[in-house]
Amino acid sequence: MKRDKRADLDVKYILKTYWSFIKNYKLLMTAVIILALSMSALGFVGRYLFKKVVDNGELFAKNELTAEVFIGWLSLIAALWVGAIILSAIVRWFRNYFLDNLETKTMFDLKNYYYSHIVNLSHKFHTTHKTGSLISRITRGSSSMERMTDFFTFNTLPLLFELIISGIALATIGWEVGLTVLVTGIIFSMYSMRLQKVQRKLNVITNNAEDIEKAMIGDTFTNIDSIKYYGKEYIIKNKFKSLAEKTKVAMFNQWTIGRWMGSGEGLIMGLGAVVVLMMTIRFFIKGEATLGTVSFAWALYWAIIDNVRVFMEGLRGYNRSVADFYDLFEYGKVQNDIKDKPNALNLQVRDGIIEFKNVSFKYHESNLFKDFSLIVPKNKKVALVGHSGSGKSTLVKLLYRLYDLDKGKIKIDGIDIKDVKQESLRSELSIVPQECVLFDDTIYNNILFSNPKASRAQVLQAIKFAQLDKTIANFPNKENTIVGERGVKLSGGEKQRVSIARALLANKKVLVLDEATSSLDSKTEHEIQKDLQNLMQGRTSIIIAHRLSTIMSADLIVVLKEGKIVQQGTHEQLIKQKGEYKELWSLQKGGYISD
Repeated sequence: MKRDKRADLDVKYILKTYWSFIKNYKLLMTAVIILALSMSALGFVGRYLFKKVVDNGELFAKNELTAEVFIGWLSLIAALWVGAIILSAIVRWFRNYFLDNLETKTMFDLKNYYYSHIVNLSHKFHTTHKTGSLISRITRGSSSMERMTDFFTFNTLPLLFELIISGIALATIGWEVGLTVLVTGIIFSMYSMRLQKVQRKLNVITNNAEDIEKAMIGDTFTNIDSIKYYGKEYIIKNKFKSLAEKTKVAMFNQWTIGRWMGSGEGLIMGLGAVVVLMMTIRFFIKGEATLGTVSFAWALYWAIIDNVRVFMEGLRGYNRSVADFYDLFEYGKVQNDIKDKPNALNLQVRDGIIEFKNVSFKYHESNLFKDFSLIVPKNKKVALVGHSGSGKSTLVKLLYRLYDLDKGKIKIDGIDIKDVKQESLRSELSIVPQECVLFDDTIYNNILFSNPKASRAQVLQAIKFAQLDKTIANFPNKENTIVGERGVKLSGGEKQRVSIARALLANKKVLVLDEATSSLDSKTEHEIQKDLQNLMQGRTSIIIAHRLSTIMSADLIVVLKEGKIVQQGTHEQLIKQKGEYKELWSLQKGGYISD
């Protein structure tokens, strides 16, 4: 969806989605509304009591009230006023208490829902959306939940209540006064709403600029090593400066509307106040109103205008929330292109027989696999080799159902993986991926991630099996060492060892080794290879390797080229045949395939 079309927001959809979170707490919302209206009513009582003070003071000044009666009136009014103030403080506390509960609960629900929804979206979604933008939109959406709720509870309903009560009170003074306040309010509202319509579009543009900027920040720090290695700090800083400049201009344009709005609103309110004051004083001079009535009308005018002003400020927050919600709620419309069947079962792998049957799959509009078939027998080690782009890693992604096939089936123990739940499928497989990415947590917890129910003894055993115990013995916090974001505090070999230990702890029937020892030195690799051989015993193993020396003991080596099987057999069989494998072996000479 093009960003320049986002100004025409689907407000109905946005409000409907917002309400879907609020409706779970109707009692809390009702309590907040009642208490907010009570606050407005108590404010009106205070203004009316002030009118009585002025009226009685005027009568006392004219000697129409004795000092004793006047003091009695003042005592009664003071008592009522103090009572209203105390009651208002109590009501305010409970209103804020219920509102805090409502907003924290709905903010939690919103963050939890969209975090879970986005996590469940397909591999394709996550490879086409930047992490920085995802974080930014969830954060803004959470803040918008608070602003939107504040708008309805603080700005909208109290304003309507004040308008009704104050309008009736002003009508008793004179229809001219009521009309003046009404016209002032209408002009004020029209002026503000006109500018806010412009500001809403600018909010969208600013959000877009901020999303791009934050996405680059995330991308920069994720790839900081590449930037350092190639000495491209200057280029990256200039690129960010250019994006930040666009954000600055967008923000300035957005805030320019705010300056015009504030100045214009102040002018409208001031002129309206002068007209109301002159009218009520004229009534006072003609003897048609008391001085208390003049004060009361003046107080009501400013109360109404102040509520309208607060409403417009809230409306600015509302418009900003609508734009922020739009960015986040659009993700709610995104459906996972990899879907479970309604009656999908939980997979339980017993034998670990894997079959690729007549598989066809397009990748980037090109036919990578067409009628591809392969059987990985129970407890056998099958290695996939071939130049980059031959389809080795894609086969693993298809096995994990990160993509759906265009045609054909993938079966495990005779069960089509489309007939089982995705999460159960993946939880029954164990993998050491080519790119080992760790959580910013301890080494222990990173390993425990694959099997949260494992005992401490089992975790430590996996650490020892992966030859990681000798390394962490030199760390001050041993297995409780924090690895940093994406495991940045560990070397490539150390990260790979953690990944291997994680796969060991998972203890699954099917094991995938995707360049499992690519980051290790020859000595360490040799040590781990012996452990991996033990690990693969009694398991169905798929091994992807560029280093052919690591798969010499495989039960079956499958040579791929452009998505097709061009050779298969054991190392001893293939090395004696003319063909792709022998060429790869010659090029590699015991090392890596030359791509």
